[in-house]
Amino acid sequence: MLRITALTLACLAGAPALAAESVTYGKQLEGFAYPHPLQHFNFSSQGQTVQMGYMDVPARGHANGRSVLLMHGKNFCAATWESSIDALSKAGYRVIVPDQIGFCTSSKPAYYQYSFQQLADNTHALLERLGIDKISLVGHSTGGMLATRYALMYPQQVERLAMVNPIGLEDWKALGAPYRTVDQWYERELKLNAEGVRNYERTTYYAGRWKPDYERWVDMLVGLNQGPGHEAVAWNSALIYDMIFTQPVVYEFKNLQMPTLLMIGDQDTTAIGSDIAPPEIKAKLGHYAVLGPQVEKLIPQGKLVTFKGLGHAPQIEAPERFHDALIDWLR
Repeated sequence: MLRITALTLACLAGAPALAAESVTYGKQLEGFAYPHPLQHFNFSSQGQTVQMGYMDVPARGHANGRSVLLMHGKNFCAATWESSIDALSKAGYRVIVPDQIGFCTSSKPAYYQYSFQQLADNTHALLERLGIDKISLVGHSTGGMLATRYALMYPQQVERLAMVNPIGLEDWKALGAPYRTVDQWYERELKLNAEGVRNYERTTYYAGRWKPDYERWVDMLVGLNQGPGHEAVAWNSALIYDMIFTQPVVYEFKNLQMPTLLMIGDQDTTAIGSDIAPPEIKAKLGHYAVLGPQVEKLIPQGKLVTFKGLGHAPQIEAPERFHDALIDWLR
């Protein structure tokens, strides 16, 4: 009897951890708490009505009259900019943080032709609705590719451009990374689980380190992907991966007209397709410590800030260091 009781207590003690693994969210991330009020922008795109979730956070303290737009990465959401929103708002900036179509709190269309041009146009429409005609633009990861495209399409609107460990500093397909079909990406995304996400993020985002605070972002991503809309989420994710792989921006960095900051955690190894690349190809991909200085030279008004020892998400891993550098440059 005592043995049964001890076993029961052990199971109960482990229940919270098990429950945390099984938390799920709605198709537009319903149930996950955002750090600021979530608003919605409804508009027509590609013959259908779609919706973008976004946060519009006013300046705190002495407003400087300037606006910053933050663009999230592939495995991130507007909410993952939480500490950056607070730092920028305290520094006097109005901060606009959208979830792009196909991501997080925004629509997951049954059909959509994804391109960085389309996502940039969607974002431009949001800013027009908000009456914002000048911005400083900050893009992280895939958001760096989108921010580049946005700055090329709307150079008169973008006063300054910052890219945080942007992917797309190299053309993976041209370097030999294998192509996945959309169907293959879809099958891969259907299998996403917490253990796989956690292991990948520990290695790539945080250079082998892990803090309890990071678990929230695993919960966010896995809860969305395993929720009631998991098939629509996986399908849109597959379409987005195809966009990322087939629409390089590296060849156009030379055309950027505004002051541009590269913020690079030098331990990052992110490279789309490297997981299925032959060893000799994989060895050539995702060396951010090398890519940062190379790309700085391609950008006419480029400046590089390197975060030694950090991975793919320096704004999460070392927020004070990151925000000091970003805000100093914005000023």
